[in-house]
Amino acid sequence: MTMDMTFLGTGSAYPSPHRGASALVLRSEGDCWLFDCGEGTQTQLMKSQLRASRITKVFISHLHGDHLFGLPGLLCTVSLNTNPEQQNLNCVDIYGPRGLRHFLRVTLGLTGSQLLFPYAVHELEPTAEQSPEEGQLSLEMTAESGPLHPQEQPGRTISLDVSTDSYFLFEDKKFVVKAFRLFHRIPSFGFCIQEHGRPGRLKTELLKELGVKPGPHYGRLKAGEAVTMENGRVILPQEVLERDIPGRKVCIFGDCSSVLGDGALMLCKGADILVHEATLGDEHREKAVDHGHSTPGMAAAVARACCVQRLVLYHFSQRYKPCSLQKEGDEDEVSELKRQAEDALQDTGVEVTLAEDFLTIPIPVRRPSEHHLFLN
Repeated sequence: MTMDMTFLGTGSAYPSPHRGASALVLRSEGDCWLFDCGEGTQTQLMKSQLRASRITKVFISHLHGDHLFGLPGLLCTVSLNTNPEQQNLNCVDIYGPRGLRHFLRVTLGLTGSQLLFPYAVHELEPTAEQSPEEGQLSLEMTAESGPLHPQEQPGRTISLDVSTDSYFLFEDKKFVVKAFRLFHRIPSFGFCIQEHGRPGRLKTELLKELGVKPGPHYGRLKAGEAVTMENGRVILPQEVLERDIPGRKVCIFGDCSSVLGDGALMLCKGADILVHEATLGDEHREKAVDHGHSTPGMAAAVARACCVQRLVLYHFSQRYKPCSLQKEGDEDEVSELKRQAEDALQDTGVEVTLAEDFLTIPIPVRRPSEHHLFLN
């Protein structure tokens, strides 16, 4: 199963000519999941090879505008490009902090926006530790008011599972998705997307030697069922299957100056890719932390603690021009951010990547031995 990640916006605070506001898409087998939706995301989508109509789930890390202002417009544009005669349109599931449901209901309602597809907002209940007291949104401000939007379906309210220090969002045939707590100026979350492992490949040469012909028996063995041959020989799946293929893991952090509890570290252990903000360089660490943000060195510390394979930095201050847009004589400040992270990870083998708008990163299938070697 192919899987890749495309960054639509890698800047902080606002969209600029150099970097769009925060947004990235995780794609697998044609399905697109959108993580954050800053102002201008729909324009970035149109410039990319992705199709907005493919988006089936949206994840909002926190309610700051540079991660959220693009969502109402994107939903309306997707609706405008939806065939009104199409039947049984799938519901778009949207996950984010408490208050997101009210935001969308009021925004779509005040603008008279009608959608041709249903949507549901599933809210994560933050804890008091996720922000300073002044950043904690009151229940009065985030409470739902009035009836559901005409296209809105009831969503879930998801509380912290204290036994795992995480939020269980959903599980389907391919993935299990959870969220974890981050500290920011307002409550922020990260997301862990864990692919289910799959059975290893069949040892076809061995099957031929055993007299098993291609057909239904192959399918049963691949599904983990034993097969009884005509001569009475019972063939067990473990005899003819190579080692299981471990599922891939992608972790995407919202804005933060630190992680809370053990949830993030436990969920992100051994991740193929960890996407972490690095708003300012290490020399501006105090300023970054004061504003609830991280530096490359801080992101690297998380990557080290989680034993990840690849760290992708994004959400840069607009002062950092992408390498591809720098001209002769420009100070290459953004490469310094990469160097700072690499210095902090020099003895780990972790690969560091600087995200740019429209960068697509393939996430290859793991070989059966990779998972075990990496975590040992």
